[in-house]
This record gives sequence, structure tokens and C-alpha cells, in this order.
Amino acid sequence: MEIVRKTIDKDLEYLRQVSEPVDFAKDDVEVIAAYLKEFCTKQVLYALAPVQIGIPKRMIYFKNTTEDMTKNETADYDENCILVNPKILSQKGHARFLEGCDSCLDYCAVVDRPYEVTVEFESIGGKKHIEVFKGFKAVVFSHEFDHLNGILHIDRSKEIERLSFDERKQYRQVHPYEVISEDCDFEYPEIDWFKMEDKRQNI
Repeated sequence: MEIVRKTIDKDLEYLRQVSEPVDFAKDDVEVIAAYLKEFCTKQVLYALAPVQIGIPKRMIYFKNTTEDMTKNETADYDENCILVNPKILSQKGHARFLEGCDSCLDYCAVVDRPYEVTVEFESIGGKKHIEVFKGFKAVVFSHEFDHLNGILHIDRSKEIERLSFDERKQYRQVHPYEVISEDCDFEYPEIDWFKMEDKRQNI
């Protein structure tokens, strides 16, 4: 299989689909994981959902769940962590970060996310786990989990900007990951799809 990155300029409708659950009896999870790893080792990114490379299955690949993007510049740092069929059991707190996305080209947005997320998922071998992701790792997870439901980070923000990699890096130096609350209730605002598309087209 040739790995082809899906992007909003050509594949927006494809990225909007809800990914299918992984069936361990039918899907070759290790092969999908290998495709994810191969793509991630060649890109500067935090994580990846299979739908971003043409495989609409409910998996998440963690490459780097720290704020340090310099760790992404080579294949040396790779957490190589796979979550299969993740489900959110609970979420709380409030954090904020300027997010980018390999599928969204240079479209960036400041997004509000939960500070803490409790997640149930399966390993590649099918074993169930429950884990609590806190801080920046919760942001990375939440971004990728949205991909599994056809939601992009630019859908979650009122303002969208086009920023180069260097401009994004400079912004984050001045406005790093911000924790607003560690334990407040968290709920995403309802997405206004029509306004979101208008904003993106007018940039």
C-alpha cells in the first residue's frame, strides 16, 4: 500500500468521515500500525490517526506527547504507542494550545481542550487498558480522537490563522501550552459547521 497523506484541500469530505472500529478478527492491526509508524518517522508531528493516511480505522499513534517538537525532527524519538478503539470515559479541566495538523496544511487555531482525559483502549494484541492522560498528552489525544469522528482542530476554534512552521514555533514560544483549570467541568462548545467553512474559505 502506498501511504498518501489526506489533506483538507483535496480530501476534506474523506477526513469528515467517522472511522470504523477495529475488528481484530478481520483487520491486520500490526500492518496498520506499521504504516502509521512509517509515516510518523518521516514527519514533524505529535501523533497520527489512520484516516489521515487513507485508513479510516479507530486507532491513534503517539509519536511525541511532550511539548518539545524538536524531538520530532528525527526518527530517534518515537513513543511508538498505539491505542486501538479508544473510548473517552471522562474528561475534566481546561487547557489551551495553538494547534496545527498535518492534514490541515498551514491552518492553525488556538483550541480549548480538557486538561485530563480518562481513556479505555485496546493494545495491538487486543488487551484492554484504562489510562488517564493529563496535561499536554491529553491535548494530543483529544486532537487525534477528534479525527476518528471526522472533526478537525479548526472546527473547535473561533479564529483560524495560516502560519508557517517557523511562525507557529515563534507563537508557541510566547504563548505556550496553558492550563486554565485542572479540575473544572469540561464540555466542548457546539460546532457551527457553516461558520467554520466560511472562516476557512475567507482566510
